[in-house]
Amino acid sequence: MTTLTSAQAQTSAESYVQSVYENVVRRNPHEAEFHQAVKEIFDSLVPVFAVHPEYIEHNILERIAEPDRVVTFRVPWVDDEGNVRVNRGFRVQFNSVLGPYKGGIRFHPSVNASIVKFLGFEQIFKNSLTGQPIGGGKGGSDFDPKGKSDGEVMRFTQSFMTELYKYIGPDTDVPAGDIGVGAREIGFMFGQYKRIRGGNEAGVLTGKGIGYGGSLARKEATGYGCVYFVQEMLASRGLSFRDSTVVVSGSGNVSIYAIEKAQQLGAKVVACSDSDGYIYDPDGLDLETIKQLKEVERKRIKEYTLARPQAVYTEGCSGIWSVPSDIALPCATQNEIDEQAALLLIENGVKAIGEGANMPCNLEAIGAFQREDVLFGPAKAANAGGVAVSALEMAQNSMRLAWTFEEVDAKLHEIMRNIYGRCVDAAERYGYSGNLVVGANIAGFVKVADAAIAQGVV
Repeated sequence: MTTLTSAQAQTSAESYVQSVYENVVRRNPHEAEFHQAVKEIFDSLVPVFAVHPEYIEHNILERIAEPDRVVTFRVPWVDDEGNVRVNRGFRVQFNSVLGPYKGGIRFHPSVNASIVKFLGFEQIFKNSLTGQPIGGGKGGSDFDPKGKSDGEVMRFTQSFMTELYKYIGPDTDVPAGDIGVGAREIGFMFGQYKRIRGGNEAGVLTGKGIGYGGSLARKEATGYGCVYFVQEMLASRGLSFRDSTVVVSGSGNVSIYAIEKAQQLGAKVVACSDSDGYIYDPDGLDLETIKQLKEVERKRIKEYTLARPQAVYTEGCSGIWSVPSDIALPCATQNEIDEQAALLLIENGVKAIGEGANMPCNLEAIGAFQREDVLFGPAKAANAGGVAVSALEMAQNSMRLAWTFEEVDAKLHEIMRNIYGRCVDAAERYGYSGNLVVGANIAGFVKVADAAIAQGVV
């Protein structure tokens, strides 16, 4: 066997990565979000293939980039006026070498094959980073729960589960919530699954209500976890949340609990948003008002100004990044921060970015943050708290017991601290010290690749 020089190994690695990426694009035309996610991860793995040519020999990259299966199905349902409506459902089961497929379900008009594939691909490495025995998957529908009655949401989710149940199970594929899928939607889906299966398989879904198999601290987990990860980044430079000004995009589950934990750590959170616009409260956001609006009344964020007249509401959610901040936590949706928004954040003195949403910063924005040495926590690491506690919920279901909030929160904090350490170590090992984007991708990938080789070509 010929031994390659380091330069030859680098060239071989670059050639392999590029050829696989081109094949992914050819096989999946018109799927921009999926291409973006694949390229971001692939580019950072070149140094791994240069050092470990066995991964090339086993063609690991192409095997990981191709989902195990993609399920698309029709979801018919009846609205309150008696009209028959039809939406499209998806489930992508991407990789199960570490455990059952695990990933959320998203209900949003933007959901399509590209979106669920990008989310499922990211989920492989995110789940790997947690250290929990879970593989990667994702699902959803182009159904929009916004403005729908409880009856309409119930009828839709029951129809959705009537097809989805064929492909999931506690040891096969365990969905959870995502955008548009909260406790209400999970409850309806779980009820329909039980009705069809004729038994109580508590571990088939996570994010369930506390009274029927859910875990304490699950709804807080993604937001809390993001803040815990950023806390580790800040500490590396002698910084902290205390007395920092924070901007959090979104006002859903992730955003609310990122705000809550940041406030607990002494930060002043001054802005959040929804898809219509954003609010700026110079005195600091009143979280209880936001919780009442979004979790109870399901109203738009502009209503916040009725309770807090000193706050300013601005139409258009993208403008939130013009608010000066020390720490920015994009927790809304993919690609919400482009290069222009990133440069504005930098100009206003931002010190750290924590991606609470999935891929909220595009590649140009990430590049701008890295050039200016802004601390940057990538989604597959900073956003992993939710799925980590979902895995803890699965463990509690399997053992038929429940841990206290404090026990789960402590485990979450430790998991996020370990994820940060894995990212730092992997980045240093491959010559990218301080680059947590590369570190997260490499640390997540190596564990999956080694398991895939051990299990053979399957």
